[in-house]
Amino acid sequence: MLQIQTKLTSQGQVSVPAAIRNVLNLSPGSVLVWTEEAGRVSVERSVRHSTAEVHQALFGEGPAMPAPAKTPAELKQGIGQLMKRRHARG
Repeated sequence: MLQIQTKLTSQGQVSVPAAIRNVLNLSPGSVLVWTEEAGRVSVERSVRHSTAEVHQALFGEGPAMPAPAKTPAELKQGIGQLMKRRHARG
């Protein structure tokens, strides 16, 4: 276990010691997550997930296949149909 003391500045900032930056592979712009529980604070590197990972976690399946690309004529026709439905009187 690594334990290092740091000081809090008057602006409420704390420097992350080099040893901790190396262990967590931190660089400028890295995001840290601070967690407080029962008077103890832990700091972890924020983990970023791809949209595919989030989708799989939520829906339990792989990412949906994208729809085939539309031609400009198909897009124009689809927009026209949408506008007719939105502005239909009835």
